[in-house]
Amino acid sequence: MKKKFTAAFFLSVMLLNTVAPVFASSHREAPLISNDPLADNTDLYAFRSPDDPNKVTIIANYIPGQLPQGGPNYYSFGENIRYEIHVDNNAGTKGDDIVYRFLFHKKIEDSTTFFNIRLGKQNLKTTYSVDRSIDGGKTFERILYSGIVPPPNIGPRSISSGVGLNAPDYNTLINNSIKTARTGEKVFCGTSDDPFYVDLGGIFDLGDAPRASGKSVDGLKCLNVSTIALQVDISTLQKDHKKVQECTNILDPNYVIGVWASASRQKITALKKGGGLYYEGPWIHVSRLGMPLTNEAVVPIGYKDHWNALTPYEDLSELSTFGNFFYNPELALY
Repeated sequence: MKKKFTAAFFLSVMLLNTVAPVFASSHREAPLISNDPLADNTDLYAFRSPDDPNKVTIIANYIPGQLPQGGPNYYSFGENIRYEIHVDNNAGTKGDDIVYRFLFHKKIEDSTTFFNIRLGKQNLKTTYSVDRSIDGGKTFERILYSGIVPPPNIGPRSISSGVGLNAPDYNTLINNSIKTARTGEKVFCGTSDDPFYVDLGGIFDLGDAPRASGKSVDGLKCLNVSTIALQVDISTLQKDHKKVQECTNILDPNYVIGVWASASRQKITALKKGGGLYYEGPWIHVSRLGMPLTNEAVVPIGYKDHWNALTPYEDLSELSTFGNFFYNPELALY
């Protein structure tokens, strides 16, 4: 089930000891990132896990507008991109306190076919690793090796038949791909239906949302995104590693965290002679997401690339640039 949101729904922090969720969305929101969909943040969700109140679930989605039938080269996470989930759990420290970094690798298992799946082999089979920093990104340790991204749900012949993967069903592949890191976090990376409900056609038709005539239409219906889902113990995210039972009240400031997500690329990308790409230089984040529809429907088009180049910790210093867009949003005029 999808949930409806409006552009006025601005939240950037969550309470670990409540069930109040945080949602954020931004699809193809800036000129530069629209040309680099593999690195495009689309959604960010953070909420206390309904299946285990001692944990928090964080979901970061990427790569907007995926057609499920988009073969022969199906959508997948990009190589040479750092996908990261950032957590700020201590107001007394500068910047991030915890960072989870996801790195992906693709492999062609059968170069003699144009099919994505055939005879038990998968082309562009994707695996990943997870690194975690608990010192604000200064150092990282690998907490999960060789995670598996399940293949796209191409169809029953590819998934369940003898000429395909011969799996019982697609749900089995999904469940088998859920891994537990050596530090206790549960992780899933794979394709999912875009859960965000937004009438994109109406909003960008000069703010005709809700529509003056006719019903609103979910512009993301039947489209997919690439999902990174992380379930973490509250004691891992709490700055002093206290359990949720030690919280004094619903507004205990020691149990408030900020969450944002990003994607980064190396500064230099070059074409190799004979094919392929070459990457070099420092890593620079090219997309970030922490508040819903901020860059999509609040920041003007001439400032969108600059917004993506900043971190949330730089927003206050840029208040003279972006503040009026929040105080007098253009969307409200229409």
